[in-house]
Amino acid sequence: MSEDHLESVLEQSCEERFEYFLDLVGEEREVWILINSDEHFLKLHSDEDGGFDYLPVWPSAEFAEAYSASDSDLTPKSIPLPQFLNRWLPGLKKDRIEVGIFPGADHSVWITEPADLEQDLRDELSRF
Repeated sequence: MSEDHLESVLEQSCEERFEYFLDLVGEEREVWILINSDEHFLKLHSDEDGGFDYLPVWPSAEFAEAYSASDSDLTPKSIPLPQFLNRWLPGLKKDRIEVGIFPGADHSVWITEPADLEQDLRDELSRF
């Protein structure tokens, strides 16, 4: 992926990045997260709406790397889409952790419930 393409996608609105995420994950069949050297996944906290935790996810390693460029302890990790749908999303729902879809260059992020993301991804997969 070219640097220009990467930057142009990162500068898109939250909604545009969400649609890009669905398209690319539907094609590639994997979701990317960031993990630290202890293999713990990155979980962020937002103070909006009374406060909540969320798991940031990306459609490719390059976008996850771009987000973590300032933190050398974080590395991208691929999660196969079936595992994400069948294990991760139910676990996040149980733990009351939201999903932050594809944080952008300005750190804006599309926040969604795990069940809503599961439905969106399954709808996307039905197109193929």
